[in-house]
This record gives sequence, structure tokens and C-alpha cells, in this order.
Amino acid sequence: MKKLSDAVERFCAAHPRFGIPNLMRYIVIGNVITYFLAVFSSGGFSAIRFLGFNWDKVCSGELWRLVTFIFVSGYASGLDVIFLALFLYFYYWIGSTLEREWGTPKFTLYYLSGVILTLITAIIVSAASGQSFYLFGTDYVNLSMFFAFAALFPDAQVLLMFFIPVKIKWLAWFDGAFFALSSVRSLLSGDFLGAVLPIIALANFFVFFWPDLSNSVSYRVRRARHQNSHQTIQFKSAVKQEAQKAREQGYRHKCCVCGRTDAEYPDLQFRYCSKCAGYHCFCEDHIFNHVHFTE
Repeated sequence: MKKLSDAVERFCAAHPRFGIPNLMRYIVIGNVITYFLAVFSSGGFSAIRFLGFNWDKVCSGELWRLVTFIFVSGYASGLDVIFLALFLYFYYWIGSTLEREWGTPKFTLYYLSGVILTLITAIIVSAASGQSFYLFGTDYVNLSMFFAFAALFPDAQVLLMFFIPVKIKWLAWFDGAFFALSSVRSLLSGDFLGAVLPIIALANFFVFFWPDLSNSVSYRVRRARHQNSHQTIQFKSAVKQEAQKAREQGYRHKCCVCGRTDAEYPDLQFRYCSKCAGYHCFCEDHIFNHVHFTE
């Protein structure tokens, strides 16, 4: 994963002109066009079926299906216009933000790699099962794009149902649950393509975010190891003991050399020596002028 992620970064750095600027704008326009084709035709969704991906049809010469399936949203009724508008606006906002954050080359590569992996998966599953699958839209590519947005901007807020502010990171957990549920449900119903596509979309996400994810996991492991180390536990215990002693004796700090306390000399600074064995306090006059404790 790390090698693939590094290869992506090198490619984007070496090809700054690669990509399609404002890619999401063209995807939105394409979705709108196919929607109106379905609404204003007598056949409804079946009228745009010729745009969906099907490997047998592609082998018969209908090569446009390799691209046009991207623009079939699945909304084909006049009543769906509000849902389509919200869907397209949301993903246009996410895609545009990712493009500004990453740059055109990396965002284009992210989206196109998701589309290509989707096509390859559909071809392999079709060949292996002997079934003729139809594929419409890039729902899982869009959902993986949402994962990317949540990873970069976890505390960004959206208004759920127009008035409930929800952080993106919580919606991402819901997104992950949807991925898992969709995959399991498709597997149980015998839809092997639907079971594999969510996993492939996540694989695309992991390739691009592997360094960030691995660094985050490593940091959490190191932090947990530090918090549970003998030295940290001993230090916390000593701090609690000193705090309890301060409450009982009426002062917090006392110099181990001269015996002065912060209660008697509030303007005096006190420090704790890291070279002494144990937890020993010294005033500013003796922090660098004392014999270190060895036991």
C-alpha cells in the first residue's frame, strides 16, 4: 500500500498538468442530462439503459458504455428531482473541495482509479460467474470520495435535514456501516458484483490515505504504550502523592535542600530534577546546585 501511495504522489508531482479541471462539474452535467433523458422519454429508466456498463455489450462494439455508465445516477422519475439535486450538490461540493485541497492531478487520479477499478471488478465478476451484469453510476466511488473528505476535514459540519448540524466524521461512520451492510446484503442475495464493489472502493481509498492511516495507528500505539509504561504510571502515582501531601501540609512545593516552600515564598520558583531518582523538588537557587538523589 505504501509503495502504491508513494507512486501516486510521484506521478502527481511529475505530471502537474494531468487531470480534468473541474471534473465534478462535468459529472454533474452528465447526470443531469441522463436524468432528463429518462424523465422526458416514454420508456423512463429503460430508455437510458443503453448507457449502462455491460461487458457483453462492450465486447459487441458498444464501447461508449465504458464511460457513459458514470453519468447514470439511478434517478429517473420526476419526483426524484429534489433528491437528485441534493445528491449532485453534495458530491459536487465534496469533489470541488478535494480538488482544491489536493490539486487537479491527484483528485482526477483518485476518481478515475475508482472508476477503472469498478470496471475491472465488473469484468472479472462477469467472466467468473458467467452472468451479464449491468452497472449504472458510480455510487461506491462517490462514497469513497466522501471517506476522503471526512479523513481530511473530520470536524466540518453539514446540516442534516437542513437544520441538524452533524460533523462529517460521524457521517463517515454511518458511511462505513452502509458499505458493510451493502456488501453483506449483496453477498447473501447472490449479487457478487454488489458484494465486491464496496470493498474495491475502500481499497482505492486506502491506497491514497495509507500513509496518514498508518501514521495515525502508529501514533496511537506509541501513545498507549507510553501511557501504560512503568515510568509513566510511577510518575502519575508520585504526582498524586505529592498533591495529597500538599493538601495535608498546606504547601505544594518544598525545596529538598533549604526547606523553603511555595506557601512561605510565593514568588520563588520551584523545579523538579529529572536526574534524581524519584520525585524531588528544588527551589531556583538549588535546582542546579544540589547532590542528586540516587535512591
